[in-house]
Amino acid sequence: MTPPPGNPDADDPAATPDPVSAPDLPDPVSAPDPPDPVSAPDPPDPVSAPDLPDPVSAPATPDPAPAPAPPLPRLPAPWSARVARPDGADLDLVHRWMAAPHVAAFWHQAWPRPRWHEEIAGHLAGDAVLPLLVALDGRPFAYAEVYRVARDRLAGHYPHLPHDLGVHLAIGDPDRTGRGRGRALLRALAEALLAADPACTRVVAEPDVTNAPSLRAFEAAGFRPAGKVVLPDKTAALLVHPRTDGDLP
Repeated sequence: MTPPPGNPDADDPAATPDPVSAPDLPDPVSAPDPPDPVSAPDPPDPVSAPDLPDPVSAPATPDPAPAPAPPLPRLPAPWSARVARPDGADLDLVHRWMAAPHVAAFWHQAWPRPRWHEEIAGHLAGDAVLPLLVALDGRPFAYAEVYRVARDRLAGHYPHLPHDLGVHLAIGDPDRTGRGRGRALLRALAEALLAADPACTRVVAEPDVTNAPSLRAFEAAGFRPAGKVVLPDKTAALLVHPRTDGDLP
């Protein structure tokens, strides 16, 4: 039986066109390998700060040497002064003078004789007060005490210097007061003390503010008012005899 007519190429494989192959794609271009990461350079070793020298300690400032004991003033004629003794005629004289009303009213030391022996002996054993007997034309005239302010109760009452000196004075016999002798002696004492201690620039005193004759005598002798100080037994006038005007407190 004859097959029916149909598409003459239907059964001819040669007639079937070859499938069209897709053109070969180029090999994919690989991205270049990234360069090896550049390592950051190692930081330099830290530079150590140069060792600083150990701090040089300032040499300790030594404490100033303490001032010596009060000096013995060399008074000009007709005055003379010597160290008082704690016994014998010196003790009798001081004991008698301190009991005199015009002295006791302001010194407040009308003590028994044994107490005055202890007082004078104690001064001589220390370095704060030098007890003196002052004579005029060779005759006993006054009892005086020269003291270092730094070792006295006055030290806390004004800006004292290490070598400041102070004076207490009692004219023993009342008939020898009020004639200008006291002021002459005070000036001679102050000047002699400044001469005896070159490091001392001022001599001070602290009489009772109610002792008018004493205040007048000190001021006439070159002592200058520098205020008032309150002490346990009195209100005192602070008086200063300076070496120069610049030495006033």
